Amino acid sequence: MKKIYAFLACLLVTASLIAQNVEFTKANFSDKKGLKEALNNIKAGDANFAKGKGMYMEAINSYTKANNFNPNNALLNYKMGVCYLSFDKEKALTFLKKAEDLNPHCAPDLYLQLGIAYHQNHDFEKGMEKYKAYKNKLTPKEYSEIAPTLNKKIQECEVGAELIKKPVKVFIDNLGTSINSLYPEYCPIVNADESMLIYTSRRDNTTGGKRDPQDQKFYEDILIADKISDDWKVSNPGKPLNSDLHDATVGLSPDGQTLYIYKGENGGDLYECKLKGSEWGKPERMNKNINSKYHESSASLGPDGRTLYFVSDRPDGVGGRDIYVSYLDKKGNWGEPINLKEINTIYDEEAVFIHPDGRTLYFSSQGHKTMGGFDVFKTVYENGKWSEPQNLGYPINTADDDVFFSITASGLHAFMSSARAGGYGEQDIYLITFLTEKPVVTNSEDNLIAWRTEPVSETVIEQTVSVNNASLTLLKGRILDDDTKKPIEAQIILTDNTKNEELATFTSNSATGKYLVSLPSGKNYGIAVKADGYLFHSENFDIPNAAAYQEIEKDIYLKKVEVGKEIVLKNIFFDFNKATLRPESKAELENLTQLMRENPTLKIEISGHTDNVGSAAYNKTLSEQRAKAVVDYLIKAGIAADRMTSVGYGFDKPIASNATEEGRQLNRRTEFKITSK
Repeated sequence: MKKIYAFLACLLVTASLIAQNVEFTKANFSDKKGLKEALNNIKAGDANFAKGKGMYMEAINSYTKANNFNPNNALLNYKMGVCYLSFDKEKALTFLKKAEDLNPHCAPDLYLQLGIAYHQNHDFEKGMEKYKAYKNKLTPKEYSEIAPTLNKKIQECEVGAELIKKPVKVFIDNLGTSINSLYPEYCPIVNADESMLIYTSRRDNTTGGKRDPQDQKFYEDILIADKISDDWKVSNPGKPLNSDLHDATVGLSPDGQTLYIYKGENGGDLYECKLKGSEWGKPERMNKNINSKYHESSASLGPDGRTLYFVSDRPDGVGGRDIYVSYLDKKGNWGEPINLKEINTIYDEEAVFIHPDGRTLYFSSQGHKTMGGFDVFKTVYENGKWSEPQNLGYPINTADDDVFFSITASGLHAFMSSARAGGYGEQDIYLITFLTEKPVVTNSEDNLIAWRTEPVSETVIEQTVSVNNASLTLLKGRILDDDTKKPIEAQIILTDNTKNEELATFTSNSATGKYLVSLPSGKNYGIAVKADGYLFHSENFDIPNAAAYQEIEKDIYLKKVEVGKEIVLKNIFFDFNKATLRPESKAELENLTQLMRENPTLKIEISGHTDNVGSAAYNKTLSEQRAKAVVDYLIKAGIAADRMTSVGYGFDKPIASNATEEGRQLNRRTEFKITSK
């Protein structure tokens, strides 16, 4: 019996030694010099700790030296845990748990910080336990002040516990050190075809090299990454895009030619920049309907170039930060903003992104049903209203802030910034790949996500799963001179042929000739490409509602206004077996009319062509009648009759084989040729 008592006593002594808090006093240490250095390090750490999160990394450097001297001080472990919550959640939990073991009363909010640490490490049950323990320690007055925040955190744990049971099937890859650093990287925005990524960083080599006095972090700079094979080439564009103060990415047009940035001026305003060749132009402040004396932080341009979604904390909103939409008027000015009240909550919404389909909106929110901090949601505009926002689920969303979600036109890849565990710094940029198949797992676990830096190489088996299917066609390529093959800066005019309504106007890049146009499914599109001194070029895309995502790469060659040059009028339509012009032809006919007015000495031949179905005589007559119908339209529009001739060639001049339906369709066409200049 005595041996048992001795053993239990030994256990109690051992336990007390393990959990004993050791203060930094002379009574506890014989190494007076080491103690003095440790106290000086704590003093230096406390000075940085008091400045806020921006200096927590510097505080950790000092605290770590003191902790190496004495690892068993509760208050020091607490402070280190609070610092690590900003950039290393796992370490934060380790230090906070030790602080609790050493002295659970070392700090009044220890249980709150422990709750946050468990919460952010996805131990939702423990998180709720510590939140409730903190709640029980509060006086009624203290609880009334923090109740909304505390109860929301408990609710987030409940949501997180449910979402983590049903993870979405994605791969999430940290983009690695070519993109990320020890410092925060965030707000990745990608053009529609994923060839360019523009993002924000707060590195020590920021333009001007200074820190923001409010949070002691380095000022923001914009970085541009171009996709080269399987890697990214990153550059700092310098001035005028970046300045000595805050410059951050907020939005990019689908074609990558217009960039929206944030500058920390006038409370925080939005600016528009145009890509001129290979250089970005000077940022221009957006008008008073977009910018206010309050804080505007995020913007996204719709595929039509005429719809802008943005975020502001102006006082007429639903919550703290709200999403608004503004439309470009006929004078080229952004109109009065409309609050998207069916989306916004009493909390903050941020990082809005409109998909190139023009109807799917992604955004981050602290409201709705989040699992902690900001979560990414999506809503779809259908039948005149926005659908109920849907949480994109775990592991896209975590218990920390998940913001700035940017998805490619195909819907297969997305980019986002996150403060999740395993990153290189406070916030990193990640690539999300939505899976169409489930890969083999190498162990017994249902491995649905991979935190990896190497590409996927697993063989695919098991059932297919749903992905974010996009209903649009992405048309891209270059616009070139037909003779020299050199790039041309040209206007690309997009028309809804059915409504005879101009939808959007784009411009090709002057240095490369590159263009990119997003064509959401469900319309008959007419495309006219125009440049001074050249004949216009037309394309037609009739895309049904049910059409799946596709990419079409097409280089367009513009012909100079010279005798002998001819083009196909691809948006001239006739009733079946008749010479009656259909209403869908109006935009193309107006383009032709405009060309004749701008070149008053030009004379042309309008020719009709058919396939080889039917007799030669019938087709020749039909093609003559159709060519004459176009000439008659031009005469009614005021073009002199002696400047035009009409001719029907029937099926004598095919441009494709008549053996296939596709070839016959190409042969059924209307052309014009310059006969005199």
